[in-house]
Amino acid sequence: MKFYDAHNHLQDDRFGGRQTDLLATCETVGVARMVVNGACESDWPQVLALARESKIVLPSFGYHPWYLPERTPDWLKQLENFLDAVPSAVGEIGLDRWKPDLPYEPQEEVFLAQLQLATTRNLPVSIHCLQTWGRLHELLRDHSRPLRGLVLHSFGGPAEMIPAFTKLGAYFSFPGYFLNERKLRQRETFKQVPPDRLLIETDAPDQHLPPDKNRFPLLGTDGKPLNHPANLAAVYQGLAEFLGETSESLTARVEENFQRVFGGL
Repeated sequence: MKFYDAHNHLQDDRFGGRQTDLLATCETVGVARMVVNGACESDWPQVLALARESKIVLPSFGYHPWYLPERTPDWLKQLENFLDAVPSAVGEIGLDRWKPDLPYEPQEEVFLAQLQLATTRNLPVSIHCLQTWGRLHELLRDHSRPLRGLVLHSFGGPAEMIPAFTKLGAYFSFPGYFLNERKLRQRETFKQVPPDRLLIETDAPDQHLPPDKNRFPLLGTDGKPLNHPANLAAVYQGLAEFLGETSESLTARVEENFQRVFGGL
């Protein structure tokens, strides 16, 4: 079976330069492609280097709302340059009212600039959203969107909004973190996701799986546990069991969905 990771951060410095070994392990478990999301200007070069190193890596470049205070005056031009360098997606971009002391004021302007860029180039866009689902829907509804679709990364919004987002071209990505027992509400939400709009992700090195499903224990440079991207197969298996379907059928369905959004990149 082939597995497709809709969202991770393989470039993260916490991996301590072990990316080549991590990719080799991913290949052994059947990971076919992974969308590696840049979050700011400083890590876009690392994402580009990984894409040039491995055919598994599908690069994605964007400004995450957490890092907007770091952006330079020519950030948007720099983003365009990276998108020109290799076939790629846009992201991780988004809106966030959850993180303490994070200014919200510039977020919508930067979000819309990147959404417009993705729309103009018809590139898939990976979206982060915390505690601002209603406003995100309004912005997506009122502005042009890429025909390929939108990926709502680690979708944790209300189940009632799934039909509205679906009408706007959204796909809903399930992380292994939601397999933890206390995340029952989030798992139940994914029962409402249309079959042709489901994606799966690791969000490595973050969003840890439950200990009994963590097949690849890994420590970061600071000695703290990390989520290994090869845990993707375990996320598939855990979600299949929860949804009451075979791993084979879920894997085939997610591959079709992934190719619909990211195919050709």
